[in-house]
Amino acid sequence: MHRTCSRTCRTFQTRRTLSILLACLSAVTPLSSANIDAATQAAAPTTRYERVVPSPDGIGKRYMGREIAGVMGWEGARWLERESRAREERPELLLRELALRPGMTVADIGAGTGYYTWQLAKQVGPGGRVYAVDVQPEMISMLDSQMAKRGVRNVVSVLGSETTVKLPPAAVDLAIMVDVYHELAYPAEVLDSIVAALKPGGRVVFVEYRAEDPAVAIKPLHKMSELQIRREATAHGLKWERSIGSLPIQHAIVFRKP
Repeated sequence: MHRTCSRTCRTFQTRRTLSILLACLSAVTPLSSANIDAATQAAAPTTRYERVVPSPDGIGKRYMGREIAGVMGWEGARWLERESRAREERPELLLRELALRPGMTVADIGAGTGYYTWQLAKQVGPGGRVYAVDVQPEMISMLDSQMAKRGVRNVVSVLGSETTVKLPPAAVDLAIMVDVYHELAYPAEVLDSIVAALKPGGRVVFVEYRAEDPAVAIKPLHKMSELQIRREATAHGLKWERSIGSLPIQHAIVFRKP
């Protein structure tokens, strides 16, 4: 009798333990799945980038196969306003290709000292607007000073961040980045924010020194190929419209937001 009772008790306890264990597992499984999904979503933005050993001109961070170049600090602002720039880059050719009209809203991303900003402002006229975006407060200060000296009143300077241009949604007809995109520490996030700021049908123009041309005497990480630009832009839903090849040492690749 005693042996029967012991065996019965052990059987009951085993079944009870198994029942409790199964109940716990069934309760934990959905929570674990939710945690995994949440962790995957949280990690998604960082998996866009690959950490590498920094090259002399890079930041040790790779996006879609290219290492991101180090940003030019505000201390180098004089280079943006160098006397030879107009001859080397022929900005009037680019401005003609943009076909801007009075009343348009344009965003100059990475505007620096405003070398292109005031020229864009003339194109869109008093009824238009140019958002001049930069991440360095010192550059914004210099840009504001330049606009005041030139009497330009249709420019709004914007201090952006490494991940966003901080522009109103669906407000911009055209966004342009002149020798800027290759230096963005978070190109995917910034490009997403630019796309959000574009009106439906709005354009974004990448102007970069031609990596395909060895005669362009610019450090390799500060040049981009058309193929690479198109690869990165189309990954954000932008549609290639045309490529401008009339500039002396740069190319300008035009995309449109559907």
